[in-house]
Amino acid sequence: MDVPFLSLKEVNARHADELKAAAARVIDSGWYILGEELAAFEREFAAWCGVRHAIGVGNGLDALALLLRGYLELGRLAEGDEVILPGNTFIASFLAVTGNRLKAVPVEPDPGTFNLDPAAVAAAIGPRTRAVMAVHLYGQLADMAALRALAGQRGLLLIEDAAQAHGAAWDGRRAGAFGDAAGFSFFPAKNLGALGDAGAVTTDDDALAHCIRALRNYGSQSKYAHPLRGTNSRLDELQAALLRVKLRYLDEDVRLRRQVAQRYLHGIDHPGITLPRVVREEAHAWHLFVVRSRQRDALQRHLQAHGIQTQVHYPLPPHRQPAYADLHETHLPVTERLHEEVLSLPMSPTLSDVAVEQVVAACRRFGGRP
Repeated sequence: MDVPFLSLKEVNARHADELKAAAARVIDSGWYILGEELAAFEREFAAWCGVRHAIGVGNGLDALALLLRGYLELGRLAEGDEVILPGNTFIASFLAVTGNRLKAVPVEPDPGTFNLDPAAVAAAIGPRTRAVMAVHLYGQLADMAALRALAGQRGLLLIEDAAQAHGAAWDGRRAGAFGDAAGFSFFPAKNLGALGDAGAVTTDDDALAHCIRALRNYGSQSKYAHPLRGTNSRLDELQAALLRVKLRYLDEDVRLRRQVAQRYLHGIDHPGITLPRVVREEAHAWHLFVVRSRQRDALQRHLQAHGIQTQVHYPLPPHRQPAYADLHETHLPVTERLHEEVLSLPMSPTLSDVAVEQVVAACRRFGGRP
């Protein structure tokens, strides 16, 4: 049996009737942008995260970019200010920073959790540092208590890149409610995935929320009045309606992901495969299950030969990408080693017990082990 990395068809088929009914409701309404479906989703997602505001935008990159742009408009940031962020993240985190003419300062992660190392953040703070962006990579919360304390001591903004962390929590407090503001992606493969591009900003900051609502809509809060030079990044009514359906099942989906992860953690026993370190079960929403191996490419070929699809998140860190040639001299050996070793195993709320056992068995047999 072939084991897909992720079958979105299976994920969405479970709710097909409700999704189709939601789409029909929007089609029949005749209102497709900035309507009641978006307003309802924003209320529901804000309540689910435990914050006052959720602002729907076009995608996860826009969420982070508009969040930072909002702070620029409010005078909390200025062009040239530095934002500390992990070196081992998806390039969107960097693009949001540099796209606002801010300086990205990448630092090393904890190699066990893949998340920002607070000590590395503290060491990187300079006179132009104004913000820290904590990326909850692969679905596990960064050390927000330590980062919050550090940000408070140094007067820094603390921003969450929560694009992969829908459902991660600490003492019942969910991702998106720890920092001054957070950016979410609802890309179809996420724990809470739309059927297209979509994103949101969450915050308790009334002024920031008001500003972002204008920025996403051409800089306007009322028709044809434009106090800001905004953009067009609005989560449309159709995607909002679909997300409202899927939000109702998100807690259960995260529970199912955790079940898969626990079977991997307890079943995969191989000296050449390093399992992720989990700080606390509720703190990981398992968007991805990422192992490490010094023989990563051989392991990937081995699993493929056994019908198991895997992916690499991510092959090359942002500071080594051609787009960031100005950062090529940055020395991040831990980050670079991780990108050479990481491999993502199949992870989905629809992954069957048989498929999980197939993955576990194949991993245990890697390198000819019995």
